[in-house]
Amino acid sequence: MKISVILGHPTPGSFNHALAKTAVETLSAFGHEVIFHDLYAENFDPILRTGEISRGAPAPEQIERHSAEILSAEGVVIVHPNWWCQPPAILKGWVDRVLRAGQAYRFEASGAVGLLKARTALVITTANNPQENEVAMYGDPLEVFWKKVVFGLCGVPCERLIFSPVILSTPDARAQWLQQTADRLGGLFGRANS
Repeated sequence: MKISVILGHPTPGSFNHALAKTAVETLSAFGHEVIFHDLYAENFDPILRTGEISRGAPAPEQIERHSAEILSAEGVVIVHPNWWCQPPAILKGWVDRVLRAGQAYRFEASGAVGLLKARTALVITTANNPQENEVAMYGDPLEVFWKKVVFGLCGVPCERLIFSPVILSTPDARAQWLQQTADRLGGLFGRANS
């Protein structure tokens, strides 16, 4: 399978980077073709400009490349921190610019129709607020954003892995979370050609 892995965290050496590395290494070891993007390292421009909004409008080369890759991906993995109950702005800008109307989804009289061919997506998030607090206090906005809004609109079933609180975690806990990530990727995508 061709699997797209997107990382949205600015700090090399962060736990998010370790999660993304685990995803890339695990999927590669299973024989999948992995396309990896570290949005910060690539200096991805998240700003959607007026000229890009119209359906069929030309987009810069970087956006066209990302769009072509996500359209051909058979699986998607996204890794990011939970900032203010949202993904970082660079990743939200990636969604705005890359998942384009007429390519990733279209609207019909009955509603939205998803056009992505990925069979599943896994969104891996980290937070400092314990997940039970996130749900009790805010209703888990990232669950709605990724499962219903983004991948729901694009027609891709989505799962999440949530690791928190990172700020208080031990090296042992982080090692377990990395193993949990590898295990879940194996469960979702398995070995190529099996």
